[in-house]
Amino acid sequence: MNKITALLVAAIASIGLAYAQAPAKKADAAAKPAVTDSKKADAPKADAARKEKIDINSASAAELATLPGIGEVRSKAIVKGRPYKGKDDLVQKKILTQGVYDKIKDDIIAKQK
Repeated sequence: MNKITALLVAAIASIGLAYAQAPAKKADAAAKPAVTDSKKADAPKADAARKEKIDINSASAAELATLPGIGEVRSKAIVKGRPYKGKDDLVQKKILTQGVYDKIKDDIIAKQK
C-alpha cells in the first residue's frame, strides 16, 4: 500500500509541476519581445539625439556616466578633477586611460567660462 501511495503522490506532484511551469513559459515569451527592424530603426534616433557634445566642465555625474566606458566611479572622478582647459586633460590628469578617452573624445567638449 505504501508503494502505491508514494507513486500516486509522485504522479500528482509531477503533474502539478508541469502545470505550474507551462504558464511561466508563456509569460517569458510575452516578456521578451522579438527583435524587429523597428529597434534597428530606433538606433539612429539615439545617435542623432546625442549629437550635442557633453561638456565635461558642467555636466552632472549622471550625464557623464552615459558615455561609453564611463561609469559611476569615472564620472565622479571627472567631476572632482574640474576645471579642464581641454578635453585631453582627462588623460593628462590620469582620470581616464587613452583607450577610454578615444571612445568618448568625439562626444565631449571642455567649454571655458
